Amino acid sequence: MPTIQAPIGSGFDAHTTAVEVIQGCDLTGKTAIVTGGYSGIGLITARTLAGAGARVIVPARHQEKAREALNPYPELELESLDLIDPVSIDAFADRFLATGQSLHILVNNAGIMAPPLIRDSRGYESQFATNHLGHFQLTARLWPALRRADGARVVSLSSRGHMRSPVDFDDWNFEHRSYDRWIAYGQSKSANALFAVALDEIGADKGVRAFSVHPGGIITDLVRYMAPEELRAAGAIDEHGTPIIDPDNNMKTPEQGAATSIWCATSPQLDGKGGVYCENVDIAVAEPADSKSLLGVRPWATDPVLAQRLWTLSERLTSKTLT
Repeated sequence: MPTIQAPIGSGFDAHTTAVEVIQGCDLTGKTAIVTGGYSGIGLITARTLAGAGARVIVPARHQEKAREALNPYPELELESLDLIDPVSIDAFADRFLATGQSLHILVNNAGIMAPPLIRDSRGYESQFATNHLGHFQLTARLWPALRRADGARVVSLSSRGHMRSPVDFDDWNFEHRSYDRWIAYGQSKSANALFAVALDEIGADKGVRAFSVHPGGIITDLVRYMAPEELRAAGAIDEHGTPIIDPDNNMKTPEQGAATSIWCATSPQLDGKGGVYCENVDIAVAEPADSKSLLGVRPWATDPVLAQRLWTLSERLTSKTLT
């Protein structure tokens, strides 16, 4: 039976940190991959998993930058991966699969937000290509290792930004409408949530469960395309450029932002569950499409029919499927 999109009373909240979630969890003998795990909430996620005993691999596009960031954390293994480059994704997956290892946790954490219009070598809009299609291809290629784990979880970083736009199946690539960087971001985050719905449907009886996560608003390198005045107008930074921390209003520290990812990746409270959108370290409320609430998930991000439609489109665009 599908998991109900409703809170389960986890006992955690918006103030909870990743370290608090992981208490009592032993990941010895487990292997995890965290994309973008060298900065922001990705680094906190990777460090927290490693601190619980997991072997953690951090694939990164910018090797020199990542190597410097990971230098204080020798327990984290740096690898090479560019999510907007299909050849790079295949090469990384081939290297991992060649080891014969099982993959117990895959956190699809990396992403970009609100850049100007950029297209990849295939002509695909960069946010949809990086945030969704890159992770779709990566997961599809790593599928044998996930199945081998006999109990794996895939966590995809969505966002409250999904409220900005559903996936536009008629023009996902902005070929017939003007490009809007925030609509494109919202579409990619809706895709991240729908991906978890479809993957969980496929994987549930094979021991692979999938979740999507809204981490909260955290000032990291993700905001590099936003001007300071935009961040101030959004209430994200004060007049001195300092991040505003107010978890009850979605503004979190990286440690609080990573908590829901860690919960979805490890918590026994989610055993036997999957395919749901989570926030504030619990399953989120299902809100109607016209809701004015800044919390919860909108129906276009959890609809199983739309999830299957996206899955079919993604297979066609990447020429990849689960094998």
